[in-house]
Amino acid sequence: MEVIPQDAQKVEVEGATVDFYKFQKDGVTYYAFDTSRCGPPEPMVNAMAGLKLITSPDVKLIMINHKMPMGLLNKIEENFNIEKENLDDGRVKLVFSYKPGASEKADLADSACHG
Repeated sequence: MEVIPQDAQKVEVEGATVDFYKFQKDGVTYYAFDTSRCGPPEPMVNAMAGLKLITSPDVKLIMINHKMPMGLLNKIEENFNIEKENLDDGRVKLVFSYKPGASEKADLADSACHG
């Protein structure tokens, strides 16, 4: 099962500790990263770095993680639309997208993990 497309391009994301990839599909730019083999606080740190890229409705962030990142979700769920999916291999996939009037208010500087 391909979560991040083979033709996705590796990109630098400030503050990230894992590789990020960028690809386009149906007029939407996607950034994606996989922290499923990382322990705290890396999933939170990388999610907060990636969420800074979501500045409009046509940009989305895909996070692959080993479990649902409850600390992250509690912190930013009011600021972004979040689609959650359980993958067949036990990992989880979250797709974060822009929420007009709310995403701009997210405090993405606090990447401490409390979950």
